[in-house]
Amino acid sequence: MSNDIHRRQVRVYVRAGTAADAVALAELRWRRLTEEGGYTGDDHDDFVALFAAWVVEHLPTHLPFVAEVDGHVVGMAWLMVSDRVPAPTLRHRRTGDVQAVYVVPDLRDSGVGAALLALVLAEARERALEHVTVHSSERAVPLYQRMGFQSGRTWLSWQPE
Repeated sequence: MSNDIHRRQVRVYVRAGTAADAVALAELRWRRLTEEGGYTGDDHDDFVALFAAWVVEHLPTHLPFVAEVDGHVVGMAWLMVSDRVPAPTLRHRRTGDVQAVYVVPDLRDSGVGAALLALVLAEARERALEHVTVHSSERAVPLYQRMGFQSGRTWLSWQPE
């Protein structure tokens, strides 16, 4: 699956990620955590190696999607796919969760995030997932709502103290 979009006079190519993208995905994750998450560690190389290995190990359950400009990865989104408990009428149940969506700051609000999410949701439809959830920052909620996500009355979360 792929999708081309044209915004801000930049050609962005959106596609499913592969193991070959592992280091670029690790670099984007590092960038997000240091720019927005406030992480100030000096373990960049160790993290990139760990994350790149994690990407390859988790490809069966954590599907990466990337946005590229001029051959450089400038955005990512992940679809975590999980099996659910079977039911008599649905013996093969699966669900998804959108994770770690990130677009470099100079391309935000240009349609890159929407293109990534469109590809993620197309994959979810193709895999016949029962539902897809996302845990979002306040800033991104309007994007997810435009893409069809809704707040649920029955979805609750728990975090250990």
